[in-house]
Amino acid sequence: MKTKSFLATETDAQAEHPGTPAAQAARAEQTAPRPQPSALDQAGGTKGIVYSALPVLAFVVANSAAGLRVAVIAALAVAVGIGVERLVRKESVQPAIGGVFGVAIAAGVVWFTGSAKDYFLIGIWASLAGAVLFLLSVLVRWPLVGVIWNAATGKGSVWRADKRSRFYYDVATLALTAVFGARFAVQQYFYATDQVGSLGFAKIAMGFPLLALAFLVAAWAARRSNKRLASIGLLPEKQHG
Repeated sequence: MKTKSFLATETDAQAEHPGTPAAQAARAEQTAPRPQPSALDQAGGTKGIVYSALPVLAFVVANSAAGLRVAVIAALAVAVGIGVERLVRKESVQPAIGGVFGVAIAAGVVWFTGSAKDYFLIGIWASLAGAVLFLLSVLVRWPLVGVIWNAATGKGSVWRADKRSRFYYDVATLALTAVFGARFAVQQYFYATDQVGSLGFAKIAMGFPLLALAFLVAAWAARRSNKRLASIGLLPEKQHG
């Protein structure tokens, strides 16, 4: 007679009886697709959004109260402090590392030029570059939202075979173009008129809140495109979603 080892686990027992409800539940759990992190999750959650604004706030307040050198030190100190705090709490440090890197570059530019408004210079021109890039992608019929989204979800470029799907992604890409373009226009105006405090406010207010709205448009475009492609047979039903 075949005897069971006293070391056999519950998983082993389920494997011997694959038809049991427990085994079926275990298989379903193993094969269920893991939900992809949202834009908010990738930014470090609500706390990550707040953290990203703190170095800017520290720079503006310190510059107004104590001058440029103190402002640079304050922004760097806050960014590093956030990174250390996340590390101690064993939270994701990726947003904090990116924040420290960005603040360090901006602080370096300010230290070199001696002008407080130059803390925002790289972000301003990055917004212009983003607006131009996303707009060009629509003009050449390769809307970047469609390219990025479908590459990330493993659907390739089948969406380009359908005119309506391209239209959905055109709309989403133009939404991001508008976000980057608005950022550039507003912040460039404050930069040209030497309004450092207003630059700080605009950078915070036009940061993640506007991107979140654009991401909602991108999610809408992806859902409509997937539904459309599934209905005309270009996308398997199992990939619909």
